[in-house]
Order: sequence, then structure tokens, then C-alpha cells
Amino acid sequence: MLFDHRIEVKSPEQVRSMRAAGLVVGRTLARLREAVRPGVTTAELDALAEASIREQGGVPSFLGYGHPPFPASICASVNDEVVHGIPGPRVLEDGDIISIDCGAIVPDASGTGWHGDAAITVAVGPVPAEVERLMQVTEDALWQGLAAAQVGGRVGDISHAVESFVRAAGDYGIVDGYTGHGIGTEMHMDPDVPNEGRRGRGPRLRRGMALAVEPMITLGTHDSVVADDDWTVITADRSWAAHYEHTFALTDTGVWVLTAEDGGRERLVALGVPCGAED
Repeated sequence: MLFDHRIEVKSPEQVRSMRAAGLVVGRTLARLREAVRPGVTTAELDALAEASIREQGGVPSFLGYGHPPFPASICASVNDEVVHGIPGPRVLEDGDIISIDCGAIVPDASGTGWHGDAAITVAVGPVPAEVERLMQVTEDALWQGLAAAQVGGRVGDISHAVESFVRAAGDYGIVDGYTGHGIGTEMHMDPDVPNEGRRGRGPRLRRGMALAVEPMITLGTHDSVVADDDWTVITADRSWAAHYEHTFALTDTGVWVLTAEDGGRERLVALGVPCGAED
């Protein structure tokens, strides 16, 4: 069902179908986290991701997406690469960080494909304290955004929570022009979910809406450029960046983080908000 002529609202059964896709993504990212180490190439991580998604009954949603068609199953963005990095022969080294974005489609009994989308940033061995702090701030900002979502609220409530947390944490850049998004029968749908904004603004949040929240934060400015491959987004000042993302749905009992193994229960309860997980 659509409301506002653009925004997809799912039935409880459809949300459970999205949970299946979310678990494929979350479990694949867990495998990739364990596989990150010095000497591994980003292409090897991509091959592992595709195998994991297909073994679980999914299809990589990134592969062939967009124009030009994206050539891989994950985005692998290293150090000053923010997002949309193309996996290849690059060898990970001690002291690197890598942001891995993963998406999968899983069909329901009717054959309708449902999407899950999530991202993590992983350190390759020890990294400087400021880089560890960047990763922690970005991940915590994601959870602040998720915790701000509630039926009857507005998309801007999520944006404001992300921005406020990052601004209070230090002098970080919130990457301009890249946002979270609606998700469901397509990977990218209305509404956009910016990482900056004001409370009470934007589309109203309704039960059955599914959104992906994804802060992209840098040690420098908010400016970025796109590389010659027409995909990889790099910080304009070459400062390092972190990226975290989860897909969630709004239920009658709270936020259900579809790409988290526990549905988001541990983090949301710690933040004092109800979790809508059904499993």
C-alpha cells in the first residue's frame, strides 16, 4: 500500500518478509567482519558476500544496480572512500578501515522480492584513537536515529537525532548529499532520510513504514567527490570516513531493526525505547 502517493507501507506479513532479507544481510556482514584482515582483497570479500547471500536464498541487490551497472555484490570503501567503493584487487593493510555496504533481495511466497540493506565499518588491525572514535560516533549516531523513530513522528526526528549526536561528539563532517532512504519492494524508495534536519519536519512516520538510516561521517569536512569509476565517493579533503546502516520497520510496539540479529533489542532497550522485534 502507498500513502502520500509515494511512500510504501507494508502489512505485518510483508514486514516479516523483509525481516528474512534483513537477516540475510546481517548474517553476511557478520561473516565479512570476521574475514577482514591484512592481506585480504576487497574482491575476495565481495566473492564471500555473494556466496553468503545466495546460500541463504537471496540475490545480491547491488549487483547490476544503477547506471553504469554496479559490478559487485557489496560496496567496499577504504579509508577516505565514503561509500560505493567497487571491490577489486586492493589489498587491505594494517591500519586501514573498510566500510562494507551490503544489500539482498529475498522473495516471499508470492514471488515478490523484498530488500534488506545495511553497512558496517571495520578496522583492519589497530587504528589511531581518532579513527576508533570516528567509527564509534558514527555507529552510535545510527542508533540515536533509530531510537528517535516512532509512529506519529516525522522523518526529521530521525535526521535531527543523528545530527545532534554527531555535532555534540566533536568536529566531524556529515557527508553532504547522501542520505538514508525508504526500502521495501525496491532498494531505494521515498522518503529520503537525511543525516541532518529539524524535528517535526518531513513525512509522517506510520506503522508499516520501512526505512534505512545510514550516517556517513568524516574526520574532515562534509564535501565529497565521485571518482572516475562513476561510483566511488571520496572525501574532498581526503579525510577518513565511516559508514553504518540498518534497515528498520515501524511496528505497533516500536522499532524493529530488520538487519540486526536481535532485532535491535539490546541497543534500543539501552537507549530507553521500545523494540518492536517479533523474534
